[in-house]
Amino acid sequence: MANLKEIRNRITSIKSTMQITSAMKMVSAAKLKKAQDAITAMRPYSSKLTELLQNLSATLDSDAGGAYSTQREVSKVLLVVVTSNRGLCGGFNSSISKEVIKTVKEKYSDVEVDLFAIGKKGADVLSKQFNIIETKNDIYDDLTFDNVAKLAEQLMNLYSEGTYDKIELVYNQFKNAATQIPQVEQFLPIKPIERGEAITNSDYIFEPSKEEIVLALIPKSLKTQLYKSIRDSFASEHGARMTAMHKATDNAK
Repeated sequence: MANLKEIRNRITSIKSTMQITSAMKMVSAAKLKKAQDAITAMRPYSSKLTELLQNLSATLDSDAGGAYSTQREVSKVLLVVVTSNRGLCGGFNSSISKEVIKTVKEKYSDVEVDLFAIGKKGADVLSKQFNIIETKNDIYDDLTFDNVAKLAEQLMNLYSEGTYDKIELVYNQFKNAATQIPQVEQFLPIKPIERGEAITNSDYIFEPSKEEIVLALIPKSLKTQLYKSIRDSFASEHGARMTAMHKATDNAK
């Protein structure tokens, strides 16, 4: 049985840990509010842009979308894995790693798969099983649309040059502070929309032509899609960390 001195030292140590977890919880709560407001404000814009693009594309010929809508036989796949640079956020990063392994096993077991890692934690874990062509850890230092747009252009070039036949995003979608939903979302090629699914409105007057509008909207839509995914993951990270630190503080008490 431990003597009193050891018990006192243990109590002091846990109190010290509790102060740290409590401080981390408050920091994450403050950052979460800002990140949550950003993703909540962005979702309607992103959804409307995608809807507009799909409706326009559905009324055009299949090749009107240019290089980004070309459907090829899939032999090489790139998964863009969005995780965090820091830990202590519960199962936030491990859920993405599991989703990547599950996706490769179920969908791409017979094709070549490479990873493009956004965030240090995912790269550290998945590099043991997969080939990671590049890791972007500095994107969170200044998370702006312009910085993400450069990243999106890099991915778009990899597809248009024929390096990969399909690119998918794997990230955590923010639902609330306690819930993050792993998502696997097709990035390229752009999914073909059936003509019957489109919402047609004969009152629209297009200037310039539909084809020009679609070709201008596609790169913007792809950049917005990637930015939304990283923003979703960023908000999810702070929500997961706040919840984890709250539980850790309670355990310490």
